[in-house]
Amino acid sequence: MTPPVEAAVDRAFREEWGQVVATLIRWTGDWDLAEECAQDAFAQALRTWRRDGVPRRPGAWLTTAARNRAVDRLRREATGAAKLREAADMLAAQDGDAADEPGVPDDRLRLIFTCCHPALALEARVALTLRTLAGLTTAEIARAFLVGEQAMAKRLARAKQKIRHAAIPYRVPPAHLLPERLPAVLAVLYLLFNEGYSATAGAGLVRHDLASEAIRLARVLVRLMPDEPEAAGLLALMLMHHARRAARLDEAGDLVVLEDQDRGRWDAGQIAEGVALLDGALGRGRPGPYQVQAAIAACHSTAARPEDTDWAQIAVLYGLLARLVPSPVVELNRAVAVGMAHGPAAGLALVDALRETLRESGALAGYHLLPAARADLLRRLGRTAEAAQAYREAAGLAATDAERRYLARRLAALE
Repeated sequence: MTPPVEAAVDRAFREEWGQVVATLIRWTGDWDLAEECAQDAFAQALRTWRRDGVPRRPGAWLTTAARNRAVDRLRREATGAAKLREAADMLAAQDGDAADEPGVPDDRLRLIFTCCHPALALEARVALTLRTLAGLTTAEIARAFLVGEQAMAKRLARAKQKIRHAAIPYRVPPAHLLPERLPAVLAVLYLLFNEGYSATAGAGLVRHDLASEAIRLARVLVRLMPDEPEAAGLLALMLMHHARRAARLDEAGDLVVLEDQDRGRWDAGQIAEGVALLDGALGRGRPGPYQVQAAIAACHSTAARPEDTDWAQIAVLYGLLARLVPSPVVELNRAVAVGMAHGPAAGLALVDALRETLRESGALAGYHLLPAARADLLRRLGRTAEAAQAYREAAGLAATDAERRYLARRLAALE
């Protein structure tokens, strides 16, 4: 069992990291300094809280400790006095900007828009926000993008340098500039939600704090941009996925697949809110990828029983999604849906064709759901030996303990 202080620091990291770093970036304008001082503050918390106890407001304590650390660092530098004056001027100016942003409750959404400046490459915008706002490690972000850790580290470093050299302001842009930032902001929020909904690595499959933070920021974004159907579509998608959170794991922390979940444990209120948001978004006549994904989630969320799921409609929707955002992951999901709607042989033919297409490029080489989907289709066709081999391959690639245990149970059932 984790000692109380360590557990409190872990919880504070999940809940407060983004706010602490965002505040320090606003105050100092130095991204690396902000991250380093935030890390120092959490290390200091481990020592001090053991002696003095956990403070009543951990976030405020950590922000103060990190700011004090930043002041100390700047004072020790040769240009510290100038840096401190610059930081004070920046803080005063940005506090003035904040007064013009009544829909933005804290620095975190400002941080997202800063990271999503059009001067940065799209993937760099998303990766930088996940690092600074969510506190994801470089390895976690690399897995989310299906790239190497070293390549992701270089991408993050270049993005920070570009922000510093281009003097990109730390603020939500004026209303007429919001649309050009929207795609990257939505991508950030969705990846943040996905890391919470299905963690890329570790002992826990679900990180509710990240998923809840993504939903909170998406609500702010919808208030900020009420006429953007994709913002509402993303919020609807998150809500309908998050509504199933209580049923996704059993008491032992093991994964429960959708068809086996207790639908009575789903949050009906969140599902209803998501469906209403989706209906409003689709009514604007500008369908986009997040609205299509929300429509797929609605097919699952509104089915009273697994056998009531409209898999034929889901397969059609994945076909539409593949045209909007071509992706091997989307094609894999479409193959699974076709397998459910038209039989496992039809689904397996699509999966094997996809594997052959990807063989030379190496795309999805470490993606455990590709062999896992193939294993399930082979199992349903009665091809047990091939299914067992595919389950072993998937288990070897799975990054979380819960997913590995689930695949091990599937393999054991075959053997």
